[in-house]
Amino acid sequence: MENVTIFDSPGKGRGLKANKEFWAGDVIFSEPSFAAVVFDSLAERICHSCFRRQDKLQRCGQCKFSHYCDRTCQRAGWAEHKQECAAIKNYGKAPNENIRLVARIMWRLDKEGDVVSDTQLTTLDQLEDHIEDMQEDELKEFKVDVHNFLDYWPRNSKQHTSDVISHVFGLINCNGFTVSDQRGLQAVGVGLFPNLCLVNHNCWPNCTVILNHGKIELRSLGKLAEGEELTVSYVDFINVSEERRRLLKTQYFFDCTCQHCKERIKDDLKMGGRDQDGVKPSEEQVKDATDYCFQMLEKMDQARLKGDYHEVVKISRECIGKTEPLLADTHIYLLRMWSTMSEVQAYLQYFEDAAEYARKMVDGYMKLYHPNNPTLGMAAMRAGVTHWQAGLIEVGHGMICKAYAILMVTHGPMHPITKDLESMRVQTEMELRMFKQNEYVYHSMREAALKNRPMTMMHEPKSMEEDIKNLFHRRK
Repeated sequence: MENVTIFDSPGKGRGLKANKEFWAGDVIFSEPSFAAVVFDSLAERICHSCFRRQDKLQRCGQCKFSHYCDRTCQRAGWAEHKQECAAIKNYGKAPNENIRLVARIMWRLDKEGDVVSDTQLTTLDQLEDHIEDMQEDELKEFKVDVHNFLDYWPRNSKQHTSDVISHVFGLINCNGFTVSDQRGLQAVGVGLFPNLCLVNHNCWPNCTVILNHGKIELRSLGKLAEGEELTVSYVDFINVSEERRRLLKTQYFFDCTCQHCKERIKDDLKMGGRDQDGVKPSEEQVKDATDYCFQMLEKMDQARLKGDYHEVVKISRECIGKTEPLLADTHIYLLRMWSTMSEVQAYLQYFEDAAEYARKMVDGYMKLYHPNNPTLGMAAMRAGVTHWQAGLIEVGHGMICKAYAILMVTHGPMHPITKDLESMRVQTEMELRMFKQNEYVYHSMREAALKNRPMTMMHEPKSMEEDIKNLFHRRK
């Protein structure tokens, strides 16, 4: 691990700093998981070895719980699953994902010891578990998991003290990292990555973390000087500083002292009023519009959970009509409203409406996020696809090119989602040339193509909470 060095970061404890200069998109280090498991809710839809989503999976004939793409994946995952398989069979059922992950970690520790590779920078017992910082209700659930683990843990495996087991549960509680599917679009499991645990937080970080072909990659978002501390963001910057600090305190047990929190940078944009020719609404008008928007977002989410998407559209139109003239185009509630509307309208195949809301969302994000933020890149990709679906090829191509430039930094050229974007970029570039040569011919050919191959239904919209993605897994 010649690219980084462990050092004592002032006010933060141990951290990592760069041993040399890096540029935007450079991979500083990559790391396989110490152990990882599929989420309980996706146990029958995700391969337990490669974490790919497949329509048809083969179930383990012994434990009846683990699923695999084929015999190849099952053989590849057998070393990790062998003891788990017998334990599940003996226990009578599969325990929850936290217990399964801790068990896999303990079995690996017993087999290989504290250090499993030459590139591992820290042992698990050197990492913080923050058990003493947990709230009473969280500690109660924590103790239930430890108790159930002791029932699940096989008698023929090496026995450990409660303190050792509790420490590992504490580690995954505050250091678990979300594992995504093969395209990086859906969280499907959780794993522990010891080196990543050493990277400290900053709300405006200089690095990002993505999962690529089974390993996490720490990638530079811009130029890094030799000796500069490496940071990632544990929470989404879209939240105002007070909310970010609250989340960090309750979930990760520290007070954020970064410049963006101390100086409340961009908070005024996130909760501000619209400036029209130098005239702004009063603070009371902005507050009333903000409160109303928040209430409507909750109603929209309730309608979405019922699958009543036309009601979602109705509520949203009414809310946007009342609040858009008052709230800034960077107001976070308005951005969430536009994001939800874009997704729902695309699902309902009203692509022109979906494209308009997606464009507004991206315009707002560009004023708030770091220019190489992966959330901005994914939003631009979504907006590009939606504009293409609406036949707005010029804007669609521009959005896809913007997304491609960002994801080349955040994900790299070999990531599956970047490869998809490259194909989209080539296709839209070809269509744009055709459009500029003869608009009528372009639209005629496009209409004929869509009739021959009808547009497939979009994926069902996610909840508003899921719209703000957080790779650092927290138990709910």
